[in-house]
Amino acid sequence: MNRLKEYHIQFVALELGSHQFEFDINDSFFEHFEFSQVHRGDVHVEVSLEKMERMMIFNISLTGKVLVTCDRCTNEFYFSLSDSQKLIVKLGAEYLEESDDVIVIPDTEHKFDLSPYIYEFIHLALPVRLLHPDDEHGNSTCDPDMLQLLQKLTPTGTTDSRWEELKKLNN
Repeated sequence: MNRLKEYHIQFVALELGSHQFEFDINDSFFEHFEFSQVHRGDVHVEVSLEKMERMMIFNISLTGKVLVTCDRCTNEFYFSLSDSQKLIVKLGAEYLEESDDVIVIPDTEHKFDLSPYIYEFIHLALPVRLLHPDDEHGNSTCDPDMLQLLQKLTPTGTTDSRWEELKKLNN
């Protein structure tokens, strides 16, 4: 049994025009995806579907928070996210990804699974570098012990003299 079937949109039964869907993503959603950067979270997803004769346009809005690992101190924290994405699904002869946001599915299909796209859009809403947010005074809220250790391990202004000789070659 596919436990993600609640994210399947039965588009054949829908009339042409606009349709609205809402989903609440929680920890059980992320369990279905191996190697996920996110394992826990609460995300509200609003989907606006514009169904046409041979095409569907999904406007997907995400708001919520997900548990991520800080790239600086390696402690977990909840990151608030808010994002909107558009996905265009066309009906054609066979499955094909025309671009990042345009997909062709066989015209024999009667449903469309949004779960992998919701998963992908949640990850796309995350910044490249995940860091604890600063407090109201601009100070890091990372683990102070880890910050102290990082400070000790950060090399001071000395450089290897061999690099200086190599830099002369550029001139």
